[in-house]
Amino acid sequence: MEYEFSTAWFFMGLLIIIAGAIFLRFHQWVADNLGGGIGSYDHYKLGAIVVIGFGLLAMVNLHTFLLGLVLGGLFSGLTNN
Repeated sequence: MEYEFSTAWFFMGLLIIIAGAIFLRFHQWVADNLGGGIGSYDHYKLGAIVVIGFGLLAMVNLHTFLLGLVLGGLFSGLTNN
């Protein structure tokens, strides 16, 4: 599989990063109102950081490349060569 830059995925990844950054900024408010309060601050912060990481992967279009590698390694015996 060959790497190919995609402008659409660049902007989609940028939007995902922005959403993750906003969530990271207000993770305490979200945890207080929707979660378990102080005990879940770290869980919400970790979730926001994971979203930002996925946004970075999507921004440079590496998510499809990595997914292809993983699924190709798992299901390579299913191809009819």
